[in-house]
Amino acid sequence: MYKFDNGQISLEDFGQPIGMNLKNSNRWVKRAQTIPWLEIEKKYAKLFSNKKGNVAKSLRLGLGARIIQAEYGYSDAETPLQIQENPYLQYFCGYKAFDDSKPPFDPSMMVYFRKRLTPEIIGEINEMIISAEQAKLEKEKEKSSKDESDDDDKNSGTMIVDATCAPSQISYPQDVSLLNKARECSEKIIDELHVKGEQKPRTYRKKAHKDYTSYARIRKPKAKQRRKAIKKQLGYLNRNIGHIEKMLVGGKALPAKFEQKFSTIQTIYAQQKEMYVNRTQSVKDRIVSLSQPWIRPIVRGKVKAKTEFGVKLDISVCNGWTRLERHSFDAYNESTGLKDMIERYKERTGHYPERVLVDKIYRTRENLKYCKQHKIRLSGPALGRPKKDAEIDKKQNYIDECERVEVERKFSLAKRKCGMDMIVTRLKETTCHSIAMSVLLLNLRRIEKLRAEILALLFRSLKLGFVQ
Repeated sequence: MYKFDNGQISLEDFGQPIGMNLKNSNRWVKRAQTIPWLEIEKKYAKLFSNKKGNVAKSLRLGLGARIIQAEYGYSDAETPLQIQENPYLQYFCGYKAFDDSKPPFDPSMMVYFRKRLTPEIIGEINEMIISAEQAKLEKEKEKSSKDESDDDDKNSGTMIVDATCAPSQISYPQDVSLLNKARECSEKIIDELHVKGEQKPRTYRKKAHKDYTSYARIRKPKAKQRRKAIKKQLGYLNRNIGHIEKMLVGGKALPAKFEQKFSTIQTIYAQQKEMYVNRTQSVKDRIVSLSQPWIRPIVRGKVKAKTEFGVKLDISVCNGWTRLERHSFDAYNESTGLKDMIERYKERTGHYPERVLVDKIYRTRENLKYCKQHKIRLSGPALGRPKKDAEIDKKQNYIDECERVEVERKFSLAKRKCGMDMIVTRLKETTCHSIAMSVLLLNLRRIEKLRAEILALLFRSLKLGFVQ
């Protein structure tokens, strides 16, 4: 069952204890009045088809809690406590009156909020917030009819596209340590399957642990020492996998909590064995974390970290608004998704962009042909060796490169202030949710900045009027 209220109440109608005087100028009050809660609630309520059972937590409470957590970086346990103690946060989350008698929900509910609010739902909410704010800004700026009427056949606007990686919180992957973790997990599976009274398979866990610790103590291990340690751990792990397979063939059932782990252990052994035999450092779909086997190494070539481990994503920036265009745990070529991004731009606006500012990797022959066909100017130098008589507009190229920096600023803000720098969630779907939430928070911050600029402009105009 799902119930929701009829929209945002005013701060005057919010129940406040005697002596408490909340201010309309507070940022959480302004942010609450910015988000179109009623439209979002109507769309979200359709996901709950069952009319029976306990009343589910409202979208406003779940989304509000996630925005607060992304804004401050609170833990799941700290977020409901902060909402309980802060009347402004309660107003933002849809409370009718201040209530500090108990937390709004159990901390475990934060996991369900992240699961329910999928990246697709967050993307729709993000689009609704952008559309609502653009409509307000157009009214406030009082655009002329000439500016408002756009010719659908004529390209207009600028689209900036770039890719980055949102690293996950995992230990830096090393072959020996990864094999050691897989071996320890296989020993737990053997302990779980073993029945008292039967002869327990030999695992040599003490000797294996001693071999690993003796290698881990070496400050700068040489290639021969590393290869020798990998060989030993492969032998121990292969023995344990054989024991588990025999126990399963004998009629014992693998517990549900270990099904995925055992499959991951088998894959890790196969990949490490292949790299050991072929003396290589790469393999297809390489697993770098036992607890999060879907994470892949993303080669970025940056000075700080040449390789990152997490989700690769593309964002687009149009008129300052940020949208999550694509995300994947697998490394992909950014240029392959440019056409779809431009087509989505056309669906939103009714026309193609006049220009698309991108990095060099997006300037493939296929993308250049597509942009030329739709009269879109793709920034950057021409492919191949420059012609002798070719005219290069250096001024325009400089302007494009300067304006393309805006997407880099969005990445910087998302990683410094919106939690994209280190994704701490442990599940695949919640990790994708965290990235989509970071993009949503970027747009909420932009709305606050725009409102502050409008107020500053009005204040200056009033001040000049008084002076004159």
